[in-house]
Amino acid sequence: MKKMGKTLLAAALMGTLATAVQADDKVLHVYNWSDYIAPDTVANFEKQTGIKVVYDVFDSNETLEAKLLAGKSGYDVVVPSNNFLAKQIKAGVYQELDRSKLPNWKNLDPALLKAVGDASDPGNKFAFPYMWGSIGIGYNPEKVKAALGVDKIDSWDAVFKPENIAKLKSCGVSFLDAPTEMIPAALHYLGLPSDSTKKEDLKKAEDLFLSIRPSITYFHSSKYISDLANGNICVAVGYSGDLEQSKARAHEAGDKVKLSYTIPKEGAGTFYDMVAIPKDAENVEAAYKFMDYLLQPEVMAAITNAVRFPNGNKAATPFVDKSITSDPAIYPSDEVKAELYAIKAPEKTAQREITRSWTKIKSGK
Repeated sequence: MKKMGKTLLAAALMGTLATAVQADDKVLHVYNWSDYIAPDTVANFEKQTGIKVVYDVFDSNETLEAKLLAGKSGYDVVVPSNNFLAKQIKAGVYQELDRSKLPNWKNLDPALLKAVGDASDPGNKFAFPYMWGSIGIGYNPEKVKAALGVDKIDSWDAVFKPENIAKLKSCGVSFLDAPTEMIPAALHYLGLPSDSTKKEDLKKAEDLFLSIRPSITYFHSSKYISDLANGNICVAVGYSGDLEQSKARAHEAGDKVKLSYTIPKEGAGTFYDMVAIPKDAENVEAAYKFMDYLLQPEVMAAITNAVRFPNGNKAATPFVDKSITSDPAIYPSDEVKAELYAIKAPEKTAQREITRSWTKIKSGK
């Protein structure tokens, strides 16, 4: 009797395990930036395909990279920025894409594919562009006027000159917690190559940040979205789409807080966030289905309408709200684009130097 009981128990366990395996085949693990998808994108995909999505978020490339390089990340689809993508491709962490499984690839913007390919992924073998944007300054014009006596911010002088940011300290100033994007911003402001890895240049960028550190409220790569909209801070150096989201949230809350976004006249960094499949992905077929779903024009346009970042899907543009495509802060003019610089991936030695410098900057010591 006991033997039969064990046999039945074993059979039951095997059945449970088989069901679990089948269930896992229907689960897709996605790792994307915070606040970077439309509210119904995942739900609509699940409804159409029957595939359950476990959707997790991060707020810095460094966080994503740490998971990928450690191996067994547990994710099937990830969204690295192009500068990190380049070095991660070299590290062998991605699968080469099978375009036969991405029939909607044809909707992508050829010019953008070429730009990303030339900079990070020759031949676009490992990823495609999701969203792109600039790194500029979001601000509360009323509070800035009270502090600086100016109607608008149009220069990095507002945050990089100690005497200016000191006046803004009382209403709150945030910077991205992203050394590979903030150090180039400082280098560019100083008239140095934004991708310089010379120790003397990096030291100048560090010294610049240390000179303004007492006036910086915090470093974070997502918190500023709501803080700016709520009036908790008055200036944020951040991603263009995030800062446009801040404007939209403030408007939805009754326009008690008025916000603006500027690409400073000296120029700013630009980035492309890419969609890729890690080499250790466990549900590759579902990953392709999700990626091809994202490549549908209406789907991608709905995401841009929600997150207010321009996307890499040319066929999606007619479906994007005209209030977005006509906004030069989101879709900048060719003249402004000429002042933007691509953020490149530093080599390992320089990366370590930048990370050490950033730790010092954040601590203020």
